[in-house]
Amino acid sequence: MASQIFVNLPVADRKRSIDFFTALGFSFNPQWTDDAATCMIIGDHIFAMLLTRERFQTFTPRPVADATQTTEVLLCLALDSRAAVDEMVARALARGGSTYKAPEDHGFMYGDAFADPDGHIWELIHLTEPA
Repeated sequence: MASQIFVNLPVADRKRSIDFFTALGFSFNPQWTDDAATCMIIGDHIFAMLLTRERFQTFTPRPVADATQTTEVLLCLALDSRAAVDEMVARALARGGSTYKAPEDHGFMYGDAFADPDGHIWELIHLTEPA
């Protein structure tokens, strides 16, 4: 069983990505940050490596997807409340992110989503406790 997850995402502008995600409340590990990569801390054992497209390409023989044109991954984060979901989406939109659908309330689960400036889709959910 894995003890940590590192999601690797290509980005066009590393500094723009750091600024965007910092505004959403995320922090970064300076030990794993250089001119071509940064390690975004999502949770105690969850990380996103934001790699310049050039650095990302060194890890794969396949073409690197342009997330503004295709969907290569859907990232979903569970947050503590509906308000936290709404707040993060609002901050994302204010910092240059975009949205593509309305929030959804399924009773047991509330969700909304945004695309970051590179087009990666981040879904946010709040799960309610069963009655």
